[in-house]
Amino acid sequence: MVVTPAGLRFAGRMFPCTVGRGGVSDAKREGDGATPRGTHRIVGMLYRPDRMARPTNWAVPIRPGDLWSDDGGHEDYNQMVRAPYPYSHEALRRADPLYDLVILTDWNWPYAVPGRGSAIFMHRWRRPLFPTEGCIGLRPRDLAWIAPRIRFETRLIVR
Repeated sequence: MVVTPAGLRFAGRMFPCTVGRGGVSDAKREGDGATPRGTHRIVGMLYRPDRMARPTNWAVPIRPGDLWSDDGGHEDYNQMVRAPYPYSHEALRRADPLYDLVILTDWNWPYAVPGRGSAIFMHRWRRPLFPTEGCIGLRPRDLAWIAPRIRFETRLIVR
C-alpha cells in the first residue's frame, strides 16, 4: 500500500484517502495531527462484531471497554488497554462508525517513545477528504475491500 497526494495504491488499484490535518511529517509528535512519512508494517486488525462480519481470521473484536492509551507518561502508551483506565486514552468502541474496522500499523510500536505519537490506524473517513488526527482515512467500502486482502508482508508506505 502506498499513500501519496493522489490517494492510496493497493493491489493495482487507487483509492481516495485522507491523511492527518497536519499533513505528512518526517517528525511526527503526539497531538500534531500529522501522518508519519515512511514504511509501516501492518500489525493487526480490529473490528466491531456487532456491526460487521469478521473481515479476516486474524481480526480481533473490539469489546466494550477497549481503549487505546495516548498518555506518553504511562507505561501503556500506544497500547490497547481496558477500562477503567484513569490515564489519557481514546475509546475504540465508539457510538459512530469511525472505528468499526481498524487496521493497526507499527508506528511507534511495540516500544513506544513518549511524545513520538500513538496509534496510526487505517480506518473509515468521517466524510470525503476530511482530514484525520494523523491516521489514514478511507471510504468504508474501500476499507472493507482492502482488509481481507492484507497479508503478513503488506506494508503501508506514506510518501
